[in-house]
Amino acid sequence: MNLVYCYIEHPVSAIDQRYTYQFHDEKIEPGMRIQVDFAHRLCVAFVDEVVYDTKESFDFEIKNVVKVLDASPILNAELMALGKWLAETTVSPVIACFQAMLPAKLKPKSSKQRIKMEKWVRVHHVPLVMTPKRQEALFALQAVGEMTLTLWRRDFKSVGKALEECQAVEVFEKEAKAAEEKLSVSDFDLTLSEEQKQAIEQVLHPRKSVLCLHGVTGSGKTEVFLRCAKEVLKQGKQVLLLVPEIALTPMMVERVQKRFGNDVAIYHSALNDQEKYEQFQSVRRHEKNIVVGTRSAIFMPFDQLGLIILDEEHDSSYKQDSQPQYHCRDVAIWRGAVHHATVLLASATPSLETYARAIKDVYQLISLKSRVSNKLPDVSLINMQQTVKKGGSYILSPQLIEAMRLSLDCNEQVILLLNRRGYQPTIHCSECGTTLMCPHCDRALVYHKDDQSAKCHLCGYSIPVPSVCPSCKSPSLKGMGFGTQRLAEMVSELFPDKKIIRMDADTTARKNAHRDLLAQFGRHEADILLGTQMIAKGLDFENVTLVGILQGDAMLYRSDYRSSELTFDLLCQASGRSGRGQKKGKVLLQVFDDQHYAVRCALTHDYLKFFEQEMRYRHLAGYPPYTYLASILYIHKDKESANEAACEGMRCLAEETFRLLGPSELMKVKDEYRFRICIKSKSLTQLQKAVYQLSRRHRSSKSKVRLQIDINPLNMD
Repeated sequence: MNLVYCYIEHPVSAIDQRYTYQFHDEKIEPGMRIQVDFAHRLCVAFVDEVVYDTKESFDFEIKNVVKVLDASPILNAELMALGKWLAETTVSPVIACFQAMLPAKLKPKSSKQRIKMEKWVRVHHVPLVMTPKRQEALFALQAVGEMTLTLWRRDFKSVGKALEECQAVEVFEKEAKAAEEKLSVSDFDLTLSEEQKQAIEQVLHPRKSVLCLHGVTGSGKTEVFLRCAKEVLKQGKQVLLLVPEIALTPMMVERVQKRFGNDVAIYHSALNDQEKYEQFQSVRRHEKNIVVGTRSAIFMPFDQLGLIILDEEHDSSYKQDSQPQYHCRDVAIWRGAVHHATVLLASATPSLETYARAIKDVYQLISLKSRVSNKLPDVSLINMQQTVKKGGSYILSPQLIEAMRLSLDCNEQVILLLNRRGYQPTIHCSECGTTLMCPHCDRALVYHKDDQSAKCHLCGYSIPVPSVCPSCKSPSLKGMGFGTQRLAEMVSELFPDKKIIRMDADTTARKNAHRDLLAQFGRHEADILLGTQMIAKGLDFENVTLVGILQGDAMLYRSDYRSSELTFDLLCQASGRSGRGQKKGKVLLQVFDDQHYAVRCALTHDYLKFFEQEMRYRHLAGYPPYTYLASILYIHKDKESANEAACEGMRCLAEETFRLLGPSELMKVKDEYRFRICIKSKSLTQLQKAVYQLSRRHRSSKSKVRLQIDINPLNMD
């Protein structure tokens, strides 16, 4: 009897185990998908292990495999081992980890997704007697080997069909691939600084397998990446270059393609399913050897990986916010160890965890302390409390307006950062004090002026803005505060002859919007780029000499132990967009608390001072990197049920030696109440073990309350 052990497609903890099926003479290997009968339903399963000719007996009926879905494994042995490691470290179902690795068309789950096929032709046999036209067509096909049926019938319209009918030509199917433009390669002879030369030498001949590249904004980190990638590719190995945001992908892709042409694969969430599938397969078939992508590109099917680069490694976008909640950095280090590849963690503001390991020599520290072409921009603080007291606007200060006017008059470009989209963040009744709230979430509705709607940015709920207050029926509803829409309107009124580009989640929803908007700004088809945090990092425009940061201290008031770090990172990264060309840059930072250490350190670009201060606070409070943290959310539509389950979880953990926080009630989201338990521990292994045991106990209780587990969470709101 031949047996297959597999995981069923549904990523729920209740069925997170291997199931046994038998098969006869089919070809089945680990890493392939099969169709099976599970609970009287046809499901897709993922093969974990195959056993031939077993004599083992079972006390239950073993069903047959219904169908084999793949001709060969879609995950290699390394990625299968990675999936199991992910399941263990994130306390997630194994099948959820396998699904996270694959493009939609290959995921082990039932769907109507199909691989797009295309008809091709090739010579089957050459007839002894042919007309001159048929002979010409057949010899032309023989010369190229094969061509698409469409091209064949277009070029040889008169004889193509006849050659098919007499079987001189064979029609067959191949996976469809998008036509690819041939890219030219230019090897720029840029002059490297001494720091860059030393950094490249250390990356190519490292003491450690993981390196932290701490380089100020504009210090030439990207050039270091490209030079190192070139040397690694020469060795016949593959390179992975990760960026945190889709907005950064077009600029990085452009630079990488200029160096490496068609050897570059691109992988991010804005690609459609067919494009993702084609890029995935191009790496698998060694058609592309360097990949540029966002978080999900970490799972590309490499087999000779030589270098992994995480640009802006501090960015929270590298953490997956749904099951399995992995951190891309951890996966990169795991894959680097398997491939004996170098892992380069690069940032102007490294995460505290990374830099702490670097100064302890767990990671190798490399520093780029100087900008390549210019000095760091001058940063000026504007206290908005004083501005408002003097009768100024709470949106744009007179100093920022004047600085914008001076830059624009010199035909220079300006970037304005406001990390809040919409027109106004709340709609308030001045008569009774009511604020319009989302009926499904504990969140105020945001006013969007372009379509006169009130929207929830958590669940997507949207209504037309009412003409009267729903509570007191007064016509006194007014928007309060400001978002990117209102800022764009105000800037347009101040500078009516200047072109403005707005980048936020609303304007970048369509495909390729990031690329198109940034390309317009790069061609100087717009004078002012304003947007949310997606424009704060990685962008490189030589003509930008002024960056204005609005509400720069807003994140300090979040209920998150990382709020100071997030504020410092955002201010430093945004400041770094100014003065990247030959002209001196300037940054104006509007805040209400100009004495906070995160703001003061960002003012002077002093990462080390911020690191020392923040580490003291983390040590006092017992937060990472001095401890490991786990967040466990108990989620249910009934508030009391969620609370009771969280309290039971606290009782289960009471015997452990961990420090426990909670249960604390969080805001309702999508009609679900959420209560959180936090666990702090000095041992990551013990923490993961305790959370796993808690998860199993919760599962065995048959509770309807949903558990959401996040080991080392980055978002505590």
